[in-house]
Amino acid sequence: MSEDLFSIPLTTITGQAKTLADFPAKAILVVNTASECGFTPQYKGLEQLWQIYRDSGLMVLGFPCNQFGHQEKGDNQEIAAFCELNFGVTFPLFAKIEVNGANTHPLYLYLKSRAPGLLGNQAIKWNFTKFLITEQGQKIERFAPVTKPEALTEKIVQGLNLSRLG
Repeated sequence: MSEDLFSIPLTTITGQAKTLADFPAKAILVVNTASECGFTPQYKGLEQLWQIYRDSGLMVLGFPCNQFGHQEKGDNQEIAAFCELNFGVTFPLFAKIEVNGANTHPLYLYLKSRAPGLLGNQAIKWNFTKFLITEQGQKIERFAPVTKPEALTEKIVQGLNLSRLG
């Protein structure tokens, strides 16, 4: 089943067709993002994780979404510029997607089914919900929007099979 995860079609924020297989990593952190959210400053923490752990095998992937309070109004070019200018984001960003409803992106259908939220609810509740994929897709953990990126350090280190914190 994890092979299906790595073949799901993705579109980068610049319009390139990719799959998760194009981003070889020991651990992948997938986050639905927004530019006008109270959690938007988490971009900084996500970028810090990316800078610290990317050489050890972490991939951070941002998926802008406008489904929560219309907090991602811009087009892909505006989103990319905002993230770079305001937070120095260098980790890969993708074209704006939907994470709930009839047009849910297949990646989020997969992630939500493998790692439901509280009480088994699969819906994404808000921006900056995080999924950590490890063990070649065999292990998927879900983290709430209020969970700051730096709080995931221990889980990331475990997923990367590192013997100590970065």
